[in-house]
Amino acid sequence: IFITMNKEGSVISGLMDAFATSVSVGLQYGVPLKVLVNKFAHMRFEPSGYTNNPSIRIAKSIVDYVFRWLAVKFLPAEEAASVGVQIDQADNGEHLVVSKPETKAAGAPAQATIFQAPGTRAANDLTMTFNNTADAPACSSCGSVMVRNASCYKCLNCGETSGCS
Repeated sequence: IFITMNKEGSVISGLMDAFATSVSVGLQYGVPLKVLVNKFAHMRFEPSGYTNNPSIRIAKSIVDYVFRWLAVKFLPAEEAASVGVQIDQADNGEHLVVSKPETKAAGAPAQATIFQAPGTRAANDLTMTFNNTADAPACSSCGSVMVRNASCYKCLNCGETSGCS
């Protein structure tokens, strides 16, 4: 993993470089990516804010962004969801549904993936629950993660809202 910070030679640049190197060594020695994503995704500290990545609209920190990006890029959707990272598969209208390989006669290849036509729903899409904190901002009063309240957000910790009544 290579992370280039804006100001070369700064403290944060050196720390992020050392952190990325240690994560890379951990991955090389067999630490599962799912474990790392579970540990470091959704860490909250400054700098945080909006991103240009449509899959990760709001980053709670640089570490949060890096590990959520790794989850979106390299983890299957089921594993990413199990560690709290929602993968938006509706970007191009097509869904990839991965199924277990079917065992066939010896020598016959196993079918591992099924492409689903646009506009149809997979069976597991019907059982998913709505995650009301996936893109929620931090509360301006107390810093807790807000939850969706209709088209706005509210803080369950202090009761602050994002402009709605």
